[in-house]
Amino acid sequence: MPETVPPPRTGTAAAAGRAPDAESFLAVLSRLASGVVAVTGLADGGPVGLTVSSFVSVSLDPPLVSFCVARTSRTWPLLRTGGRVCVNILSQEQAVDAARFALRDADRFGGVRWRPSPAGLPVLDGGLAWLECTVQVEHGAGDHDIVVCRVDRLDEGAAESGPLVRFRGAYGRLERV
Repeated sequence: MPETVPPPRTGTAAAAGRAPDAESFLAVLSRLASGVVAVTGLADGGPVGLTVSSFVSVSLDPPLVSFCVARTSRTWPLLRTGGRVCVNILSQEQAVDAARFALRDADRFGGVRWRPSPAGLPVLDGGLAWLECTVQVEHGAGDHDIVVCRVDRLDEGAAESGPLVRFRGAYGRLERV
């Protein structure tokens, strides 16, 4: 008996596909929910930080994590000079902090409560957890750099809420089903 093959789907963008331009690529990737972290450190004696939604674990042994930063970032060069960073896993109550840390030319720590990690790096109050890291290597990747860090110390935060997530260009909450 001959195998029947269903007719191809027509009339949808998914079936037709298209070559990605920057706008369509961003629109498609925004459909993947991601956790949000603030990467913090010290530069010129003061706290500095930026918001990242491209944070992932890389290895358990040794404990490695990575995140991506835009090459246009003016904050990453400041953070990089210290060689150590603190990755703050943000809670759903920290959307205002995440938005503040994503602004250019803003006082990112104005009104943000924090305490020093064992190495003196900023740990944001209200977070779900933090990881104190040493930058191991950076890899250029298009208009971003992939930063790989070794985790030196970590701790769970006191917050009992859910994580802050980014979906379709906005911050939101994770709803459990």
